[in-house]
Amino acid sequence: MRYQTKFRRRREGKTDYYARKRLIFQEKDKYDAKKYRLCVRRTNKRIIAQIIYSTLAGDKVMCTADSKELRGHGLTAGLTNYAASYCTGLLVARRLLTDKKMHDMFKGTDKVDGSHYCSGDKKDTERRPFKAFLDVGLVRTTTGNRVFGALKGACDGGLNVPHKDKRFPGAHMSKAEVVTNTRGRAQQLEKAKPVFDPKEHREHIFGGHVQKYYDELKKDNQQKFKKQFSKWEVALGE
Repeated sequence: MRYQTKFRRRREGKTDYYARKRLIFQEKDKYDAKKYRLCVRRTNKRIIAQIIYSTLAGDKVMCTADSKELRGHGLTAGLTNYAASYCTGLLVARRLLTDKKMHDMFKGTDKVDGSHYCSGDKKDTERRPFKAFLDVGLVRTTTGNRVFGALKGACDGGLNVPHKDKRFPGAHMSKAEVVTNTRGRAQQLEKAKPVFDPKEHREHIFGGHVQKYYDELKKDNQQKFKKQFSKWEVALGE
């Protein structure tokens, strides 16, 4: 046949099999060692984080966390923002390490300051940290995306998820320094460099950007404020 029917989830636009093949591929010299993925998915009402490994019979879920569970910890609204994503990633990390009896060995970071932290950087541990790779699905990996909030929460919780800081909130490109010479020609002294501000990242982790938008909208546009933050006010009891 000239035409090959694509997989159902590819036809429905749910799975990128080109990316999935590279995520689940394991080197043959690993001797059937499982390759784990930190799968982060966002719906209109919640954030879902799961630790998954693939088999010939299908994917197996080791551990899962849902932002709806944050209601039991006092957070009843805003379950899809960056702060909720961070908490969901933190929850799945601690739950998995507790299940594997590694929670005392890998306690995560004590200071949530937005700076880089990864348990894979430690070399003096008895056991290797639990390693998983981020699976974002069909989400565009733009700077500040909420999937990276779950990634940061999982890393701060003690998981080893290889990553860089260039996609976290607070990552910017510094402008190139250009100087004009005596002939009027522009000369570039320094190229544009990536700059990361942990304080800005910390603001997003604790929901400072949401509070800032909340105050501005409440002051400038009451109609839009009531439409967007109606459930938020009910949750706060205002």
